[in-house]
This record gives sequence, structure tokens and C-alpha cells, in this order.
Amino acid sequence: MSQSKQHIAVLDYGMGKLHSVSKALEKVAPKAKVIVTQDPKIIADADRLVFPGVGAIKDCMLNIRNLGFDKLIIEAIAEKPVLGICLGMQALLMNSEENDGIECLGIFPGSAKFFGHNIKDSNKERLKVPHMGWNHVHQEIDHPMWHSIRQNERFYFVHSYFAANCPVDNTAGATEYSINFVSALMASNLFAVQFHPEKSHAAALQVLKNFVEWYGS
Repeated sequence: MSQSKQHIAVLDYGMGKLHSVSKALEKVAPKAKVIVTQDPKIIADADRLVFPGVGAIKDCMLNIRNLGFDKLIIEAIAEKPVLGICLGMQALLMNSEENDGIECLGIFPGSAKFFGHNIKDSNKERLKVPHMGWNHVHQEIDHPMWHSIRQNERFYFVHSYFAANCPVDNTAGATEYSINFVSALMASNLFAVQFHPEKSHAAALQVLKNFVEWYGS
């Protein structure tokens, strides 16, 4: 399928930097039609779905369920390539300890855990939470979404919670910040990242370009 025939839906559930995500997709796929939408039919008919998010998981899951997007996301994953970004990745886990504990979509085994208030690096220097800024991602598997991206490339992160207890078979990338945490997850048609690929950075944009050219498995 050529880019000119592709429709890429960006899920609008009331949270997320949708403008920056859509503009970045338009940059890497200028001939595709990128649609920020809450319309279930447009989402169902799209060739690809992007599930972004920033903010608190409680509000995220409340909005998703109120809009009926929980079932829509699960159906999309079975049919087409889906990309989860930041909070969108955490929402795909079984649960999160944020907001005193929230049940999530349960697509990936694992939970979102808080980094803690007194985490330190290897030199015993205190680290800030949220984890904010550029950090390395180690590619744990060979995957089409890593095409043309160097091993241990740096990406932009903003988060206080991280994916924990995820199966090795689903782990696509890992990052060090006091601990070694999962920064990318995968399963058949689904790829999800903790970092922000919509940031204007060559490798980050390459992730989005790879998504546009990836057809799942």
C-alpha cells in the first residue's frame, strides 16, 4: 500500500500532544492522510492507529472507557498496526500503581511502577523524577520498527512511572535510569514506546517512518 492511500488515525481521547504527533506523521508520510479523531468508524476504517498520551493514568483510562475506546483499541490491534506512545504504552499494561492503583487494558503482562523519590545513579548521585530528557534505548530484539536506528540511540522521555514485570518475549527496548526498565514493547501488530517519537529528532522521526512502512506480523 502506498503512502498516498494510507489513512492513519491518531486516537483523540482527550489526552496527549496530538498536534505534535500528527505533524510528525505528516512529515514522515506526506502523502498519507493523518486524522486526529474520536470517530469510531474512522478509527475502524484507518490503515493504522496511533495511541498517544500524556498525564495521569486514572484520567486516561476513565476517558478511554467512557468513549468505548477500550474495545476499539483491542479490535484495532487484531487488525492493523498500532503504535502506543508514552502514557499510551502504560495503558496497554495490566495495571498501574499510579493514583492508588488503576486497572489498564491488559494487552501486555506487566505493571506501571513509580521510580521512587530517592533514586540514584551508579555514582550515588540523586536522580530527578520525573525522568525527563534524552536517554539511550537498547534494542532487545531485531524488529522492523528499529530499522535504520542505531543501537543505544537516544530518545526523549518524560515520565514518573515505568513498565515493570514484562515478559522478555514482549520486550523490544530497555533504558537505564537508576534501574533497567522496559522502554519499548511489542506483540504482533502492536508496538509501544515510553519515549516520544514525535520529537523533532532524526532517529525519533525514523521510528514514525518505520511505523508507516510496517505491516505488523
